[in-house]
Order: sequence, then C-alpha cells, then structure tokens
Amino acid sequence: MLKNKLFQSLSILLPVCVLTGCMVGPNYQAPQLSMPTHFKALSGWKVAEPKDTDERGAWWQIYQDPILNDLEQQVQISNQNVAQYVAKYQQALALVSSSESGLFPSLTATPTATRAKKSSSSSDRVSNSYAANIGSTWELDLWGKLRRQVDENKANALASQADLANATLSAQSTLAQSYFALRVLDQRLDLYDHTINVYEKYCQVLAEKYKEGMIAKSDLTQAQQSLYSAQASKQDLIWQRAQYEHAIAVLIGKTPADFDVVKQVNPTLYVPQIPNTLPSELLERRPDIAAAERRVAAANEAIGIAIAGYFPSLSLSGSVGSSTSHFSQLFSASTAIWSLGASASQTLFDFGANKSKVVSSRAAYDATVASYKQTVLDAMQTVEDSLVKANSLQQQLIAQQKALLASTESARIYRNQYSEGLVDYANVASTEATRLTSQQSILQTQSTQLQNSVALIVALGGGWHTTYESK
Repeated sequence: MLKNKLFQSLSILLPVCVLTGCMVGPNYQAPQLSMPTHFKALSGWKVAEPKDTDERGAWWQIYQDPILNDLEQQVQISNQNVAQYVAKYQQALALVSSSESGLFPSLTATPTATRAKKSSSSSDRVSNSYAANIGSTWELDLWGKLRRQVDENKANALASQADLANATLSAQSTLAQSYFALRVLDQRLDLYDHTINVYEKYCQVLAEKYKEGMIAKSDLTQAQQSLYSAQASKQDLIWQRAQYEHAIAVLIGKTPADFDVVKQVNPTLYVPQIPNTLPSELLERRPDIAAAERRVAAANEAIGIAIAGYFPSLSLSGSVGSSTSHFSQLFSASTAIWSLGASASQTLFDFGANKSKVVSSRAAYDATVASYKQTVLDAMQTVEDSLVKANSLQQQLIAQQKALLASTESARIYRNQYSEGLVDYANVASTEATRLTSQQSILQTQSTQLQNSVALIVALGGGWHTTYESK
C-alpha cells in the first residue's frame, strides 16, 4: 500500500518533468573556416571534415629500418609523457561517468538503533528505538543543465583522447628525428675516420720528405693542420651523437646509462618519396585540430550551463521506512512511515553574478573558436612549409652532389700537380678540405631530408599512406 502510493505520486510527476524539460542555451555547431581547396606547393588537395579517429598505422615503417620499428613500439608503452596523457584521459572518462550519474535519482539506506535513559525523581527509564529508512532524491533536469554538463565532459574527454594521440605522435616523431640524426652522424663519423686515416698517411710521407730536405716545413705543418682540424671536428660529432642517443633512451622510458644504439658503418637511410598527389583525408586526422574543435564544443555547453542559472531548480525527494521501539516490529505495517516532497530554488537577485558567468562563458567560447581556427591555419602552414622544403632540399642535394664531383676532380688534379712540383701543398690541402666539406654537406642535407619527411608526416596527422607496409 505504502509503495503503491509512492509510485503513484512519482508516476504523476515524471510525465510533467519530461514534457516541461528543455535545453536552454545555444546548440553546438562546428566553427566555419574558409579554406583553399588545395595546397600551394602541391596539387591534388581539398579540405574535408575531421577524421582524427581514423587509423594512422605504424607510419615509421615507411623508412624500412627494423631498429627504428622496434624503438617506436616502445614509445606508447614506456614514454612517461605519454603515460601522463593516458592518466588525464582516464580522469576525463571518470568525469563523464560522474556527470551521467547526476541524471538519475540517488538512493540511500539509513538504518538506526538508539538506546537512551531518561531519569526522573522517582525512577530511571531506559528505552530502545529502531528505524530503517530508504530515501531517494532527484534533481530534475528541466533546463538541460545536467545534460549539458554531461555533453561538456564528453567533449572534454574526446579532447583529452586527442591530446593523448597528439602526445604519442609527437614522441614518436621526435624519436624518429633523433634516430635519423644519430644515423647520419654515424656516416659523418665514418667519413672523418677515413679522412683522418688519409691525413695521417700524408703527414707520415711529408715528414719523411721534410727530413730529407725535399719539401718546405710549411707543407708538413699544413698537412698537420688538416689532420688536427679533422680530429677536432670528429670530437664535436661524438658528443652530438651521444646527446641523440640519450634523447632516444628517455623517449622509450630508459635511463641513458641503460641504453645504447650500436654504431652502424654506412647505414642504409631511406628517404621516402612524397607522392605528387595526396588524399585530403590525411590532414583530417591531425589530433591537435580534433582536440581544439572538441574544446569549442565543450565551451558551447558551458554557455548553456551558465544560462540555466537564470531558471529555478526543482528536486524531488521521497522516503519509505519504519520506526519502532521493538526490533521485532521494525518491518510490520503498523510501524511504516513514508514521505514524499518537492523543493524548488530560484535566485531572485544576485547583483549580476549569473549574468557575468554567461558573459564569461561566451567569451571563453570565442577564445576556443579563435584557437581552433589558428590551429587549422598553423597546420596548413606547416604542411606548406614542409612541402616547399622537401622540393628545395632535393634540388639542393643534386647541386651538392655535382659540387662533390667537381671538388673530387680538383683534389685529384692538385695532388698530381703537387707530386710533379707544380703547386704548393696549400693547394692540395685546400681542395681536400673543400671535398670533405662537400661530403659532409651532402650527409647533412640527407639528414635534413629525413627530418623534414617526419615533420610532414606529423603535419598530415600520421603519414601519407593508408597502409604502412615495408616495400
């Protein structure tokens, strides 16, 4: 009987709540941004809708390096910066779950037992009392405040998920760039080892000739200067390589003392060829753009939450239970008690506090829209920069290779002329130094090409291929 009355009362109120419930505040629409249909530096592009949840794949496999593949697999597992974003994403999901629970009634159980003594002039009286109550409270979401809170937390959770993807992509790309820089340094160190070996032989031969009075001392000192200069340059590269090795160790969650990358002699470094046309879906996968757009959605919901502050809040409460002085009668019908109530709350005057909240939330929304648009523009610029740089580096490499051929031929000619006594050794030293500089420049350009290709992959949200298989 008691339960029936309670349920009947609730059944009357619930349809009223459903019929009168509404969502105050603006409905979300993604910000519009006028964008060109193609990139200036490359044809075949158009702007489309974000698809940051699309699979990016193991983009690093395009470089065909088994050691790099192994290192990249460890980033998502062991990198501590990525671990921080994993924890933040889990926290955001928990907030979604917490806000969703606010849409439903809360139920509490309150059993109590009391023993009390009451003294009087004639006697002392000891009495017992027992009670058991089940109560429920429910804040009705008449104006959509709670639902907007859920939507805001969901948008923030998606933004946090995109932040995690962006942090992971950033760590992976930094590792790839550090690895390529290290491998090119291996080649440059190998070149210096070969050059130093040649210079040492020159010095030995010239030292003998100087003892025999066949050459001037300046020829010997010039050769020694070239040797010592090469040795000093090699040392500079050694500590640079160590720094990259230490950076890779930290990126995979290890201490530098517990990690090393074995030096490779003439490592094979594959610079991927950028296609002449690229599908528009690639730029859509950028996680930073997705995060910025989701924060716009969250800010829009915050406006509705602030506007709901103008309207009254309504809560329902009810309880059913029993109260008696004898435990054996606790659950009998004669001791049953129940209550059902509703309460409303409305701010009549707050000196403009809620108005300020609405103005503040609208301003925060405008700020997130501007941030989103700037993120898109920055992404477009980064892609354009990387494409132009890739084209220029390729032309630069071709010119440097021609310069190396010319300097190699000049060095050969001057060595022969010096052997015939036609020129001073300074000419030989100068052309040898030029040839060495040309070789080092080519390696440095190849390093820049590799790093720029990684930067382009990041700018496109994770590569330009739909599948990542070694070719």
